[in-house]
Amino acid sequence: MRLNELHDNPGATKKRKRVGRGVGSGMGKTGGRGIKGQKSRSGVAIKGFEGGQMPIYQRLPKRGFNNINSKTHAVVNLGLIQKFVDAGKIDAKAAITEESLVASGLVRRIKDGVRVLAKGEITSKLNITVTGASKAAVEAVEKAGGSLTVTKAVAAE
Repeated sequence: MRLNELHDNPGATKKRKRVGRGVGSGMGKTGGRGIKGQKSRSGVAIKGFEGGQMPIYQRLPKRGFNNINSKTHAVVNLGLIQKFVDAGKIDAKAAITEESLVASGLVRRIKDGVRVLAKGEITSKLNITVTGASKAAVEAVEKAGGSLTVTKAVAAE
């Protein structure tokens, strides 16, 4: 193979469309902009404009509010934790913390903490320490012989 024999795969590169370069090009004269009017000119930005009429986003009433104190938790189900333990991604004998859940790949990011929910079955004896957990999740872990510790006062619902 030589340098002069190198080339892209067929269809990998495409020629740039040159707009407004004569009628014969197929994109000449108006350059694909139709005819006349404000939108055919350059430098036009009229996204929410309704011709001077009050735009719909201003006519409609606003509802509700955004709570600045709300917390967003990363949610983990017990069934998924059990699946990761069975796969060997989480060590069942060591204490399972939020950091170990991130390291195993079960949780992408901690956000305001990790909350454990009771969906799925758990069979291993696990020692879990997280920010929050549902009552059913705490009962399920204790029934399996483990312990689920909630670190903050966000505990059960």
